[in-house]
Amino acid sequence: MIGEHVLVGYKGDAGGREALAQARTIVEVTGGLLTVGAVHGPERAGSGLEARATLAQAASALSGLPADFVTQESRGAGRGLSVLASKVEADLIVIGSPGGGAHRRINLGGTADHLMHASTQAVMLTPAGHVPLDRPGRVTVAYVRRPQCDEAVVRAAAAAVRLDVPLRLMTLAAEGEDQDLLRDDLALAIRLASRSSGLAAEEIQARVGEGDDVAEAMAAVPWVEGELLICASSEDAPIHRVFLGETAFKVLRAAPCAATVLPRGTA
Repeated sequence: MIGEHVLVGYKGDAGGREALAQARTIVEVTGGLLTVGAVHGPERAGSGLEARATLAQAASALSGLPADFVTQESRGAGRGLSVLASKVEADLIVIGSPGGGAHRRINLGGTADHLMHASTQAVMLTPAGHVPLDRPGRVTVAYVRRPQCDEAVVRAAAAAVRLDVPLRLMTLAAEGEDQDLLRDDLALAIRLASRSSGLAAEEIQARVGEGDDVAEAMAAVPWVEGELLICASSEDAPIHRVFLGETAFKVLRAAPCAATVLPRGTA
């Protein structure tokens, strides 16, 4: 289940605060554990003290919500969060978008780049300017008919049941793909979601986004406030690792909501 133990990578900037707010929402709904981590480099004296001061800011922002606060020395934030996630046995890493990117869009910086190619935990990215609701509005799975996407459907269905929110399966018809075949694939995925979770098939929503490219197809799909998007790793990913494929990368860049990428082989 996504969110049994959430690690949020915190920095004292807008992206860090947005990631912290998203992580807080998740654990308040799921009852999971929360660890707030600050990564600092080994090069400069006093960086550890600064990281602890940053975590004190995070503790104040959480207003008494139970959490563990941990620093991690590393030459890179992504690598440090990976190490820390393994230490605390987190199942989800939450990070924000770096500054300078488009508002309400996920911006992938160096930390995300490392995690998107190496993490053994699911990774959630929040868009710039993200303000989470008290609980998610819906869980949407970006689906294509491949084994790793079937794994994502099973996990997303379980998450939707746990969060008590609607589940939607979405596929994109970009560059002239056959929509009838895509709808057939979605019908099979709906049956899989229903069998694995106990949800009635008629309760599971389905949507085909049509456009000349991924960004246009994503824009053609309606999104609700508090949407959570779930993507599978590439079929080229090593087992139990996150690896972002080209299409998933484009989906994340066009997503107007928080998005989670799952490691391969975690159903």
